[in-house]
Amino acid sequence: MLRYILLAFTIYFAYRFIFNFLIPVVKTTRHVKKQFDSLREQQAYQQQTKHPQQHQQAKPSPVQKSSKASENDYLEFEEVK
Repeated sequence: MLRYILLAFTIYFAYRFIFNFLIPVVKTTRHVKKQFDSLREQQAYQQQTKHPQQHQQAKPSPVQKSSKASENDYLEFEEVK
């Protein structure tokens, strides 16, 4: 008899845990994830509409190197013992 009562309490508490805690947490998590995905898509769309030329052509700018080293480029070094 006691075994059936404990089994009934266990089933009751498992039912309450699943339907009052677990399912709402899962639903809320899915809802928040959908909101974050939507926000990320909106930000990506705004970035593309703000700066369309950056996404279309991204050419590196040519770098000019001077072949002569100026006197300011040299640092004097003394060895410390």
